Amino acid sequence: MQRNPKYTIDGRIRFSEVDHTRRITLPGIVNYFQDCSTFQSEDLGLGICHCKELKKAWILSSWQVVVERYPQLGEKISVSTWATDFNGLFGDRNFCIKDEEQKMVAYANSLWVYMDMEKGRPVRPQESEIEPYGEADPLPMEYASRKIALPKVTEEKDAFPVRKYHIDTNEHVNNCQYVQMALELLPQDKEVKQMRVEYKKSAVYGDIIYPKVAREEERMIVELCDASGKLYAAAEFTFV
Repeated sequence: MQRNPKYTIDGRIRFSEVDHTRRITLPGIVNYFQDCSTFQSEDLGLGICHCKELKKAWILSSWQVVVERYPQLGEKISVSTWATDFNGLFGDRNFCIKDEEQKMVAYANSLWVYMDMEKGRPVRPQESEIEPYGEADPLPMEYASRKIALPKVTEEKDAFPVRKYHIDTNEHVNNCQYVQMALELLPQDKEVKQMRVEYKKSAVYGDIIYPKVAREEERMIVELCDASGKLYAAAEFTFV
């Protein structure tokens, strides 16, 4: 029997996911996306324990997240994800959140790389690691490059350490935590319409993050770097 490649979970916007506007935060949306894909992998028997046994993992390489509106406290939503392509070392995956009227309130494209966690390098997944997911048509969205053009001039901000709560099951800083770090450096009066994140290397507990910020006409860029200036992640934001 052919599995449906689209995987959906139902949710409701919780008090713990909203800010002072009583609407879900951008990290809240990202976490719904991450949780949805994690649950799909778990239900397919390809989850965290399976990957740990193989010493492999799908590591996020880039995000493009678009928010049409931020759902409010108590709203019921459905979150869906599906693979759109597997090519060599990489996998492409779409996400969307719909409200009770089935209107899309947020959606995303993402690129993942299959990693040998013991050797610390990409490796081609076996067919048994990708076949169960299937593939479905990509969202009809305007796809941006996974590469973020970095500004020539930036402003350095105060450095801060990686905390224990930043760390996930891979012993690295969680994808969404980089988003939260970057958002701390944005103006408070700005509402993000689109976010792109490019992940370059994994920060671990005890590392120090050195942020840099640049504001251009149509975007704001946050670079999260190590002491030598090498990127852990770069985030680009455009606003409503």
